[in-house]
Amino acid sequence: MLCCSVRRVLPYKKVLTSVCAGVSSKAKHELPELPYKYDALKPAICEEIMELHHKVHHATYVKNLNAAEEKYAEAQAEDNLGAMIALQPALKFNGGGHLNHSIFWTNLSPNGGGDPVGGLMDAIQKDFGDFKSFKKQLTTATVAIQGSGWGWLGYNKVTKGLEIRTTANQDPLQPTTGLVPLLGFDVWEHAYYLQYKSARIDYVNAIYDIVSWANVTERFNAAIGA
Repeated sequence: MLCCSVRRVLPYKKVLTSVCAGVSSKAKHELPELPYKYDALKPAICEEIMELHHKVHHATYVKNLNAAEEKYAEAQAEDNLGAMIALQPALKFNGGGHLNHSIFWTNLSPNGGGDPVGGLMDAIQKDFGDFKSFKKQLTTATVAIQGSGWGWLGYNKVTKGLEIRTTANQDPLQPTTGLVPLLGFDVWEHAYYLQYKSARIDYVNAIYDIVSWANVTERFNAAIGA
C-alpha cells in the first residue's frame, strides 16, 4: 500500500491492549504531499477544488485521526473499554478518509488517461468483457451512490478477480469489504461541486482522463503478488 494503515479496533480488552500498544508513542499521521501541483489536473479538476480538497478536507481527516488515536491511547491506559469502543466511529471515519484520499491522489496524474495495458487489461477483459463495459459499470455504480461515498475497482484475493464496489461516506474498501483497493472515485460533493455543480456524471467521466493506469497497475501487481 502507498498509504498509512489504520488499526482495527475490536471490542475485546486483551486484543485492544495488544493492538493499540504504543499508540501514544508512535509517529502521528501526516498529510501526504501531492505528486503534482494543484493546477496540474486541469481541466478535469480545477486548482481551487484540488487545494481545498487536499489542504482542508484531507488535512482535517488527518488532524481528527491523530486526535482520536490520542484519546484512544488515554482510554486504553485507563482501561476504559467503553471509551475505546465509543471512539471506533471516529477512527473509522477519519482513518478511512485518510486511507481513501491517500489512494485517490496517487490514482490521478496529469499524464493519465488512455487505457490500461498488460495484465491489468487482461483482468478487466476477463471480468468485465472489455474496457468500455468496465467503465460503464464503474461509472453507473459510482454516479448512483446516494449521498457521499466512493466508487471502487478492487481485487478479490479469494476469487482472484476484479470487482466494482461502492462504499458510503469514508468507509475504507479493504477493511469493510476485504477487497484490495486499486482505483477509487471520490464522489463527496467537495470533490467536484465547485466545478461541476450537480452534474456528478460529468465529473466521473472527466476523471478517466487523469487516471494513472500505471499506479492502478502497480496496485494490481502488488495485490496478485506479481
